[in-house]
Amino acid sequence: MDYYVKNEITFPVEFYDVDTMRVVWHGNYVKYMEKGRCALLDSLNYGYLEMEKDGTAFPVVDIKLKYVRSLRFGDRARVISYLTEYENCIKIRYEIYNDKTGELCTKAESTQMAMGIESQESSIVCPQRFIDNVNEYLKNHPKAEA
Repeated sequence: MDYYVKNEITFPVEFYDVDTMRVVWHGNYVKYMEKGRCALLDSLNYGYLEMEKDGTAFPVVDIKLKYVRSLRFGDRARVISYLTEYENCIKIRYEIYNDKTGELCTKAESTQMAMGIESQESSIVCPQRFIDNVNEYLKNHPKAEA
């Protein structure tokens, strides 16, 4: 299976995200990934507040980025996030597009591992409530794509 859950958001490229050439500064694509990740996790009813209630944090342990084209001030960004792993870690693949032109601008992936907030100990599995939420989502949202 290529992915379990897909989520999509669009937003304007803001002036504070660009350099003097009005091109999005490369580090802001990580922020765009975070916007996509938050929207995806919220769709699973397991955003950062729910993680905290479970006593779990999910620090990022790996990020991969491939820049293809630049976004510019005045563009609209479209971030498609794909949950590709959820039992042992949270792994999400991202595609960031120029929503006006449809051109792919950035491909990326992030991996987050579960960690107890109080114990500061890593876990090799995600919290059961997160796993249950994903399984419930999958049961209620069958993928239309093959």
